[in-house]
Amino acid sequence: MPLIIRRAIFLVALALAGTALAQESSAPKGVVELFTSQGCSSCPPADTALKELVQQGDVVALSYHVDYWNYLGWTDTLSSKENTDRQYGYAHSLGRSGVYTPQAVINGRDHVKGTDLAAINNKIASLARSGEGLTVPVQAHMRGKEIEIKIGAGKGDAEVVVAYFTKRQHVEVDKGENAGKRMEYWHSVYDVQSIGIWDGKSLTLTIPGKFMGKGKKDGCAVLLQTSGPEGEPGAILGATVLMAGRHKR
Repeated sequence: MPLIIRRAIFLVALALAGTALAQESSAPKGVVELFTSQGCSSCPPADTALKELVQQGDVVALSYHVDYWNYLGWTDTLSSKENTDRQYGYAHSLGRSGVYTPQAVINGRDHVKGTDLAAINNKIASLARSGEGLTVPVQAHMRGKEIEIKIGAGKGDAEVVVAYFTKRQHVEVDKGENAGKRMEYWHSVYDVQSIGIWDGKSLTLTIPGKFMGKGKKDGCAVLLQTSGPEGEPGAILGATVLMAGRHKR
């Protein structure tokens, strides 16, 4: 093989390797947690905005269905008391007297209206500029039937939280304010677990992953999150997303 061809092949391979390394080492810009409900007439545009955030690919986007609108005539099929409790926890940590839908909480530090995609992205950018972005590296990989989580070094103390979600699903709403609509939901959280404590030093944790990819268990987000004196969720210092069958940033 002529030398010039070998050099060309080498340069192409080097470029591809560099691209793969850059993709592997990239980190999400922020975490968006949308609090929504199938019984809320103003929520469908926010659910669409969350879908766009998922497809945008540079943030960790999660949807939590709350249960306090169920009295309107339709019980949200994805709602849970735990999701509602998480939103009230944020209200406490953000100094708010109440909650609303659709609410988007950004990095556990601030909130905006969940329908305003531009405001969400602007808030992510402004938090990053002020040093309140995702500053601690977090990685998650499937290792056989286990999930290996690696947290980098940083400052402070935080919990390692895993939020399990379903990638995509459709729901036919028969009653309530959205009666007759076929709703599409992305990254709907159905379980949140605290799996460890981070004290500022590099940390590796391993948890069972054998159920990932079965039924609604499509993926999970790993959040490095501070908490308040009463256990309420606080600032998120780092995050990543892991989909069943492969690893992501």
